[in-house]
This record gives sequence, C-alpha cells and structure tokens, in this order.
Amino acid sequence: MSEQTSLHNIPEYTVSEVSAALKRTVEDTFDRVRVRGEVSGFKRAASGHLYMNLKDQNAVIDAVCWRGTARSLSIEPEDGLEIVATGRVTTYAARSKYQIVIDSIELAGEGALLKLLEERRKKLTAEGLFDGDRKRPLPFLPDVIGVVTSPSGAVIRDILHRLRDRFPRHVLVWPVLVQGEGAAEQVAAAIRGFNDTPEDGPLPRPDVLIVARGGGSIEDLWAFNEEIVVRATADSGIPLISAVGHETDTTLIDFASDVRAPTPTAAAEMAVPVRAELLDSVQDRQARLRRAVHRMFREHRVYLEGLHRGLRSPKDVLQFAVQRFDDSVERLTRGWRQRREDVRQSLMEARRRLDARHVKRLAAEARSNLDRLTRELAREASRHVADRRTRWDSLGRLLDSLGYHNVLDRGYAVVRSDDTVLSRVAAVMPGMVLDIEFVDGHVGARADGATGSGGTSGHGRPTAKSGLDDKQGRLL
Repeated sequence: MSEQTSLHNIPEYTVSEVSAALKRTVEDTFDRVRVRGEVSGFKRAASGHLYMNLKDQNAVIDAVCWRGTARSLSIEPEDGLEIVATGRVTTYAARSKYQIVIDSIELAGEGALLKLLEERRKKLTAEGLFDGDRKRPLPFLPDVIGVVTSPSGAVIRDILHRLRDRFPRHVLVWPVLVQGEGAAEQVAAAIRGFNDTPEDGPLPRPDVLIVARGGGSIEDLWAFNEEIVVRATADSGIPLISAVGHETDTTLIDFASDVRAPTPTAAAEMAVPVRAELLDSVQDRQARLRRAVHRMFREHRVYLEGLHRGLRSPKDVLQFAVQRFDDSVERLTRGWRQRREDVRQSLMEARRRLDARHVKRLAAEARSNLDRLTRELAREASRHVADRRTRWDSLGRLLDSLGYHNVLDRGYAVVRSDDTVLSRVAAVMPGMVLDIEFVDGHVGARADGATGSGGTSGHGRPTAKSGLDDKQGRLL
C-alpha cells in the first residue's frame, strides 16, 4: 500500500511538456558548439533549406541549415566532405530527435581544402576557363589602372609606390574584403563593375586590372578559389593581372587571369614600363636617328655633286630646247599651209565630178524606190481591208445567230411596255398598254389582268379585254 502511494506522488507530465523540457535542457547546455564530422545524406529541399548528417566512426547527428543561412555559406556541402559546422543543438519534437542548426561551415583541415581545390580546378579546366587562347596581352602603357584589393592593407601602398617609381599612372581602387564571409562576392562584383564602366562615363574605364592580396594560409586565400571569382576573371574584357599571396601561393584566379604576378609589387612592375628606361631608350634612338639623317645627307650631297659634274649647263640645255621649238613651229606652219592647199584642190575636183548626169541618176533611183514603196503600200492596204471585211462578216453571222429574231421565227413573241421588255406576268398591270412584236410585225394591246394561275385564263389561254377600241386590236 505504501509502494502504490509513493508511485502516485511522482509528478505526471504530458508528452509536450517532456519534449519542451528536453529542448530547454539541450539548448541551454549546447547553445553554441562546433561539430566536426563527415557529410552524408546531403540534400537541398525545394524550400532552399539544407539537410544532412554529420558522422564519425561511432555516431551520427542530424544537421539542418536554413535557407537564409545557406545562401551565405562559403562552402557548398557535399557527401564525403569533412567539415566543421558551427551552430546550436536543438531537438525536433515531432520525431523525438536532436539536431544541430548550422550557422557556418568550414573545411576540416588543410587536406580537405586541397582536395576540394583540386576537384574544383579539374571542373573549371574541363569547362575551358583556363585555356591559353583566352589569355589577352597586357597594354604597353595603360592610361588607367584598376586595382581590386583592401584599401587599408599594405598591398595597395606597395602597388602605388611601385607605380610612382616606375611610371605614374591614374589608379582607380575598388575596395573589397580579401578574406572571410562575403569576400568572394565583393571581389567578383568589383571585377564585373570595372568591366561595366562605360567608355565615356564620369570615371575612366581601366585599361588593365590588378587583383591583389598579401600572403596567408590556404583558408585566408580561399575567397580567390571560389567559382564566382574565377568566372568573373575569365569573363573580364579588360586584361587582368592576379597578384594573390606570395610567389609560392597558388589560387584558381591565377589560372583564369591573363598574367599571374608572384607578388602585388611585381604586378605593378608588369603593368607599366620604367619611365627612366623609356626616356633613355627614346634619347638613344633619337641620337641614332640624328646620326643616320646626317650620314644620309652627306651621302646624297656627294651623289648630287657627282651628278652636277656630269650635267651640261642649264643655260645651254635651254638654248637648244628653244632652237628645237622654233624649228618645230616653222615645220608645223609649212605643213598646215600645204595641207590646206591639198584639201582645197580635193574639193574642187569633187565638185567637178558631181555633174548633171550624176544628179539625174540619183533622181531616177529615188523615183524607182518611191514607186516600189507605193505598190507595196497599196497591196498591204488591200490585204488589211479584206481581213477586216471577213472579220465583220463573221461577227454579223454570229450576231444573227444570237439575236432574238430567230426565236420569233419559231413562234414566240416579245411583249413590251414603254420600250421595256416584260418577261414575267407579275410585271403586267391591269390597263397597261402593251406592244407585242411578232416575227413579221407589231400588234398593240391592253392588259385586263383577268388571269388564272400561271398567268392564263381558266381555259389555259391568255385573254384580252373585250371592250378595247377597234384601233387597238385584239390579243389573240
């Protein structure tokens, strides 16, 4: 009896109360944890939430990453990937399970990073983003240089200092984060932003881009291995120099860029030549050009002097030319006079040959041609008239065959009223004066309207009014 009494003294809870108490206990104990494990059973729901399991050799824990957080993850989870997930442990009362709600993800150890990096490199290589034929040459002396880097680090100071020493240029800096969450998106946006700058906009469009960052661990440089940065680099229409990390550091942006610089300072050296060396080169070429011009002038002077010695005096050459001109004028005058006399004689001879007999012969030929044409015209006119007469006769016979008189000849008649042909009984009104045409003449009549069905009397014959004037006559 005492045992039963003690059992009734134990508090009674509902399922929901127990679940809520467990939830508070778990969340208070594991409010913020970092869990390391291998991803398995990964899936992305239609809602955008991520679901997966984290496991090691002894246990498994469910994990979920809500859609808003999933969009900002720096690493895309996949089965077999070892990660460190940061978040809080909670319970899922509907299934009596506990799970970790993930806030951020990072790869577990450098080996996992290198594995992911190699897989991503192979994927982008297969897409052709690293092909050599995509590389563009750098401009020899750009007017404007765009730099994508952190505005507060030593990198931008090193680049500006080297440019000032070598060849000062106009520099535009697009400030970005170079590591951590959101760094990859900012770097890609800066590259695309420089490429979208209009040629005639308020800011000049860069002729070359430098994407730079100082050295660091593979985790620190990971933003420059992200696909969004690599694709923005490959799509850049402006030649791009990658200067990320030290000489021994390699990131995927190095493969997609047009030129890789071992350091940010080296990138500045690649972007512009040395002004002093250019000046020395120009001065040296100027001196060589001046010496070559002087040597050419000397050689031509010697050549012209030799030609001068071999030429006659210009005065003598001119005198001989004047003499030849006078001779030509004299010969031309004589030739013209002789030609004029020859033409005059030819005309007189032709006029003598053109006598009256020649004129008569031409007139006879013209008259003969006129007679021949007259005869041909007469024959053509007669043939044309005959053709027309035959056609008119044929048309007359056709008209006669189609005319209504032939129909009258077979016993029919045409009924008119005021020159209008009446073809139906309905058109005949009582008292209407009619004109009836037979094959051999016309007869006048007046309609009395007394008809049966079909327009006839009861005996089947048309009738006419009996009291008509004698002069009018009768219809039948």
